[in-house]
Amino acid sequence: NILQDFMDTISKTSSVEEKINQINNIIIERYQIKYSTIVIYDGTKYVVKASNVDKKHWDALSDLQSEEVFKESIQTSVPKYVTVEGENERLPYQRMEFARAKCAMFFPLYIDNIYIGYWIIESGEKHAFDTLDTTILEVVKQNIISVLKTINYQNTLESIVRIDQFTGLNSAEYIYGIGKRTIDKYTTSTVCMFRITNLEEINEKFGRNIGNETVIKVSNIIKANISSEYIFVRYMGPKFVIIFSGVETDSVSKFLNDIKQYVEETKIVDNEKNKKSKNKIQVTPKLNFAISTYYKETGIEKLTKKLEEYLDNAPKDESALNYI
Repeated sequence: NILQDFMDTISKTSSVEEKINQINNIIIERYQIKYSTIVIYDGTKYVVKASNVDKKHWDALSDLQSEEVFKESIQTSVPKYVTVEGENERLPYQRMEFARAKCAMFFPLYIDNIYIGYWIIESGEKHAFDTLDTTILEVVKQNIISVLKTINYQNTLESIVRIDQFTGLNSAEYIYGIGKRTIDKYTTSTVCMFRITNLEEINEKFGRNIGNETVIKVSNIIKANISSEYIFVRYMGPKFVIIFSGVETDSVSKFLNDIKQYVEETKIVDNEKNKKSKNKIQVTPKLNFAISTYYKETGIEKLTKKLEEYLDNAPKDESALNYI
């Protein structure tokens, strides 16, 4: 039943942090454990990913790998159980606290034989875990590892999202991680990808400065005309994606045609070059749109790839609103 709860948590459209915290809460509630903390190495340092311990103790809890009492456990992958005997004693890793925890069980976590962190449970009573079935806890530990492996891809996507320097838009990775949580609140959504079809020509004929200005101008027009509830990213180069969460394709066609017409009537100038030249440089962007329906919990990355392939192979002079 606990494993099923874990799997249900993984499938929820929430952040990695929320999922790990929910898993920790399941452990605490279902096993009636006083304190439970999951600490993971994030590539630079050990970080408390989930804990019901007061945050003032997190610095100590995120440094247990350096404690002598747990080093053998980490090396051998064998859990370590520690408890006090007297009321005035403290656990070996405690520095500034007495009353909070009187015993603890430390579980090192490994993925494919690589040490990634640890899970520690604590009790306010001494010898509280003397009769606890460690076999069951080992199963729970393996389930924690399974969950961490499963959400590792999502964690990677969420951490590699970048802000495009010209447009201020999120990169494409935003769609598949953070953005997907918004998208999957709805059964269906409309995914629109458009390409500035003459951007390469503008760059080649007039230079990168006006090409960059074209990208900025087009993105600003779109941003100013869509709701903040919708997702707008710079997908790659001349391609952009708008996701109308919870909206049918028929409902966005007029808007897209109108915005396309507006953009294609916009004149973009290179102010720097125009100051130095009698021949004024002025360009007009041309757009090609492809839209499709996204269904909740399906592969949105495959859908965007399909739209991208269509736009990359479409004739340069194509100007219709294409339903894929």
